[in-house]
Amino acid sequence: MPTPILATKLYIPPLRPQVVIRPRLIERLNEGLHRKLTLIAASAGFGKTTLVSEWVEGIERPGARTAWLSLDEGDNDPARFLTYLVAALQTIAATIGEGVLGALQSPQPPPTVSILTALLNDITTIKDPFVLVLDDYHVIDAKPIDHALTFLLEHLPPQMHLVIATREDPQLPLARLRARGQLTELRATDLRFTPSEAAGFLNQGMGLNLSAEDIARLSTRTEGWIAGLQLAAISMQGQQDTTSFITSFTGSHHFVLDYLVEEVLQQQPESIQTFLLRTSILDRLCGPLCDAVLLTPSGSGQATLEYIEHANLFLVPLDDERRWYRYHHLFADLLRQRLQQRSASSTGDEVGDVTELHCRASVWYEDHGLEIEAFHHAAAAHDVARAERLIEGEGMPLQFRGAGAPVLNWLESLPRTAL
Repeated sequence: MPTPILATKLYIPPLRPQVVIRPRLIERLNEGLHRKLTLIAASAGFGKTTLVSEWVEGIERPGARTAWLSLDEGDNDPARFLTYLVAALQTIAATIGEGVLGALQSPQPPPTVSILTALLNDITTIKDPFVLVLDDYHVIDAKPIDHALTFLLEHLPPQMHLVIATREDPQLPLARLRARGQLTELRATDLRFTPSEAAGFLNQGMGLNLSAEDIARLSTRTEGWIAGLQLAAISMQGQQDTTSFITSFTGSHHFVLDYLVEEVLQQQPESIQTFLLRTSILDRLCGPLCDAVLLTPSGSGQATLEYIEHANLFLVPLDDERRWYRYHHLFADLLRQRLQQRSASSTGDEVGDVTELHCRASVWYEDHGLEIEAFHHAAAAHDVARAERLIEGEGMPLQFRGAGAPVLNWLESLPRTAL
């Protein structure tokens, strides 16, 4: 029985009114057409689908056609994936892949390589250039499909260009494609709104009337994260004092909290959620520091950080060597709030005692000659004796000694019984 096709999976998502035009990114996408693959990879809420929709609307006018496939969990079945792939291609060439569909529906389908070879031969009959978009590829967790796409990319006809939009990097030969100059990449650093784009989005798109100073402040707070700006704008509707709202806007705001929990945190394995929560006490992260804080084997922290970066989980590299990282500010706010909630509840053992986490971080920083950071974590752990010793240490800058502001702030935070 033929697989029924849900036609809406093949529709190019319509653009919303007042969409922000992004010529700097459109130009990057246009330049990538002469390569095999364009990869648009970033976490939830960075406008990946909207950008591609805006772009393909423009490239179709000069004559390049677009086939679109919005993927879902059910597409992890290779036969279903290939069926929908053919259906998407048939939106630009109606007779493409008819033999392939017949083979997929047979009691004993031929090997996938044979099916793909037949499909590629059909594609070569399409004379005009076209683009195939695979949206939401992060839902695919099936090696046979990754292998099929790898074969497709290795033998891609020159008139075809593949675009993949995803929250996570796909298991494709990206390094090889990159080395051959066959890959265009757009990441979160590219997709985040510039201040001028944020101004257009907030004031024209969302109907606000924010000052340049408020826009700059909100852009800094959200780090250009489009969903964060939109959630802030929704929350500001009807607000009289927008400046105060922006100043207090954090990842703990209920709209942001709900979005990040549902779209990001809950999509991760329990072990990754626990890692994220425990390491949220750190302003900066590196593998050895994470190992020390979590008491995990050497190398485990670095491997997990690489996984998190690969999964585009709001992790910002701080150096070219990918040694030090930090979490996106709003994501860090969320993680710290949930860590405190869990620590105070019956499930506290799952994430570890927050005080103990700070103590381990303080020890690691001191062992590595970073007394200021060691002091901050000792203070956060309310370890008075340790904090006092660190303040008096020779490695502590003068402004941190005696009545310096950091010390006074720490003293004010201590319970009176500790003084």
